[in-house]
Amino acid sequence: QVQLVESGGGLVQAGGSVRLSCSASIQTVKSYTMGWFRQAPGKEREFVAAITRIMRTLYADSVKGRGTISRENNKDTVYFEMSGLKVEDTGVYYCAAGVPLNDEENKYTYWGQGTQVTVSS
Repeated sequence: QVQLVESGGGLVQAGGSVRLSCSASIQTVKSYTMGWFRQAPGKEREFVAAITRIMRTLYADSVKGRGTISRENNKDTVYFEMSGLKVEDTGVYYCAAGVPLNDEENKYTYWGQGTQVTVSS
């Protein structure tokens, strides 16, 4: 059973930064593309960023230039760092594993429970 556990969320002031981590229960990270999605209150879940096992990356336009996705395959961990946070970045951030590199929610097989990021003005 694959388990993904996110951490690192919290309350952040606008303009600040956040670093999210996602740890896998098994060596899922090594073979899958890992992605981050987010869901704002009252909105549908949306793609944020993804990274393949060979470090190819894909970003949503809304986070380009502000967010960086990275991974440490030897630690089965994926990270997402974002600076210049805006109130509209508020939401639950989910880690997911799937193939191939893409921004489509239905292409990701495994999901974490999410971690809340709240950006205050």
